[in-house]
Amino acid sequence: MLPDGGADDEERWLAEGIAGVQQNAFYMHRAVDSNNLKDALKYSAQMLSELRTSRLTPHKYYELYMRAFDEMRKLEMFFREETRRGSCSVVDLYELVQHAGNVLPRLYLLCTVGSVYIKSKEAPAKDVLKDLVEMCRGIQHPLRGLFLRSYLSQISRDKLPDIGSEYEGDAESINDAVEFVLQNFIEMNKLWVRMQHQGPVREKDKRGKERNELRDLVGKNLHVLSQIEGVDLDMYKENVLPRISEQVVNCKDDLAQFYLMDCIIQVFPDEYHLQTLETLLSAFPQLQPNVDIKTVLSQLMDRLSNYAATSPEVLPEFLQVEAFAKFSSAIGKVIEAQVDMPVVGAVTLYVSLLTFTLRVHPDRLDYVDQVLGACVKKLSGNAKLEDSRATKQIVALLSAPLEKYSNIVTALELSNYPRVMDYLDNATTKVMALVIIQSIMKNTTCISTSDKIEALFDLIKGLIKDMDGAQDDELDEEDFKEEQNSVARLIHMLHNDDHEEMLKILCTVQKHILQGGPKRLPFTVPSLVFSALKLVRRLQGQDGDVTGEEVPATPKKIFQILHQTIEALSCVPCPELSLRLYLQCAEAANDCDLEPVAYEFFTQAFILYEEEIADSKAQITALHLIIGTLQRMNIFGVENRDTLTHKTTGYSAKLLKKPDQCRAVYACSHLFWTDDQDGIMDGERVLLCLKRALRIANAAQQMANVSKGSSGSVTLFIEILNKYLYFFEKGIPQITNTVIQDLIELIRTEKQNDSNASDPSAEAFFASTLRYIEFQKQKGGTIGEKYEQIKAT
Repeated sequence: MLPDGGADDEERWLAEGIAGVQQNAFYMHRAVDSNNLKDALKYSAQMLSELRTSRLTPHKYYELYMRAFDEMRKLEMFFREETRRGSCSVVDLYELVQHAGNVLPRLYLLCTVGSVYIKSKEAPAKDVLKDLVEMCRGIQHPLRGLFLRSYLSQISRDKLPDIGSEYEGDAESINDAVEFVLQNFIEMNKLWVRMQHQGPVREKDKRGKERNELRDLVGKNLHVLSQIEGVDLDMYKENVLPRISEQVVNCKDDLAQFYLMDCIIQVFPDEYHLQTLETLLSAFPQLQPNVDIKTVLSQLMDRLSNYAATSPEVLPEFLQVEAFAKFSSAIGKVIEAQVDMPVVGAVTLYVSLLTFTLRVHPDRLDYVDQVLGACVKKLSGNAKLEDSRATKQIVALLSAPLEKYSNIVTALELSNYPRVMDYLDNATTKVMALVIIQSIMKNTTCISTSDKIEALFDLIKGLIKDMDGAQDDELDEEDFKEEQNSVARLIHMLHNDDHEEMLKILCTVQKHILQGGPKRLPFTVPSLVFSALKLVRRLQGQDGDVTGEEVPATPKKIFQILHQTIEALSCVPCPELSLRLYLQCAEAANDCDLEPVAYEFFTQAFILYEEEIADSKAQITALHLIIGTLQRMNIFGVENRDTLTHKTTGYSAKLLKKPDQCRAVYACSHLFWTDDQDGIMDGERVLLCLKRALRIANAAQQMANVSKGSSGSVTLFIEILNKYLYFFEKGIPQITNTVIQDLIELIRTEKQNDSNASDPSAEAFFASTLRYIEFQKQKGGTIGEKYEQIKAT
């Protein structure tokens, strides 16, 4: 504090004080060198008088103090030498310094001589220390008194009558050492607290900062206490901790209470804390409302949990002292006592308690659930949390069990887990849901029962359906895709080897994802469909009755679920994806010998093609998918197959662009010739498709001639030629070498008629085809004979 003047004045005052110390120290050294005790005392007293100033801030006062301190160490050595030579007895010297004119220099000198007195062993150390600590009461100015007592603590710390010390006395001397340190601590704390109440109110914050700079002077006493060998657990429990706690509680100062409680936790052994938990924790509810209890209490729990982690042999002691119950009770009392404690403070305490529980009692899920339940109780009566700091702590609380157990199934057994999540806002609910899914992926957790999946989907509901009050417009498109892709990956992690349970799982998943709305279904339905098809493959050959609710898992039952699911997707609308999934299901039904089911899936695919797919590119893609799937089907009877192939060829001929028509029509040729045993082999219809494709290609050439003035590329004819060659090798009698030869000549003629520059890609394609024909000739054998009459050059 600066009563008058500013920083420049303070620097001047400090310089003057240092100059005074140096000048008097110079004369003191001259007196010491000449063994003049009287002058040494005179000039040392004048030097110490500089410490009487009230014009310096604690920081600057410390600089001045350290200058004087260094000189006092030299003076102590002089006193020791004087008494050793017999120039003056230590008793006389002890009496002599008490005649100094000013009380502050007198007490510094008394402490210095007292150090020599104890070292001489002419009087019990406990008596000298008791006298010194009492005499120091003569300084009640907070700043000067703190530094005086700090000096006393500094010079006496190696002279305490401790066990093993050369100053050890009778059995009671340990108590005297402890009493000395405790009394000095108590008096220093009083002086420290008193600083806050001196000066104008407007400088309260400034005084708080200055006091904070001095806190280590007080805290060092507790460190000295912790280093006394004679302070065993019994003494700490019966004497030391109760006295310190009483002083902390009674001082009623925010800064002092926070700092001293932190000091207690840091300087004394973990074992002592564990065995004195009840006494230590009883102080917390009595602290001032503005004390940051959560930080101190969290540090205590963290320290003890680290103790348990590094020393597993002490775990039984945690159970013996009922550490969890005591911490839980203390936190409850603190929250109850501090009615104005913000939610973030309470939740932070529960996070620390949960961390403590998971490290010390990982096998006690009831403890974990109890912590979550206590948090729910604190949050009850509140709506969704809006404090971002509290929300962050809730996420930490919910993430801790996932990180510890590496298994979401364990977390699902905690009844209060979802109740805590209910207090998160929509955005944070999604974040927590992603954390849960990432935990499952990271640990490759397999969730294998429908009830567990029901509980899981309740936890991640923020990702699978719209929440109340959620604004879709606020969603980032990339974030939304990532969220839904995470859900899709999760569905693949749900598995059970038991067919009946797996069917229940699929029904549970279906129930939840169908609530997702049009934006989510395109991401989640495919995963469900393919998971269901995996089960279908496992059940191939079973075709039990599907009537009633409680039916065994059969392909028919699963196909019913799939039909409902894809139908919901098609209503989004999302026709292209729905068509793909219908075709996948049709192929699976084919493998299960379920012709009516396969036909129904194809029917739905055709309906989507006719009514929903209008884009020409999408039509081309869909049509080739239909052709490819239908080609692999071997279950259809003649009538059903004819219906489907007729529809497919009809769609092919109705495409918008002639080249697209041509390619679709020649692709349809594969529908009439398959290599499978008992497969369809209708050469006439193959040839019919290829001829129709040629006509369409010719029409495309004519249209190009009308619109562009040239016949256009011959690529389509070359593609058809390759189809002819394919079926020629398959041995279709209607495809003869004459037909192929005529087509080759036609291509050559078309190329010659094209007056424009030739298409390099078409030239290369045709040349490659002709080389293939020559290659087949050279192979010899049956194939070579077939190709022999074709002239490729």
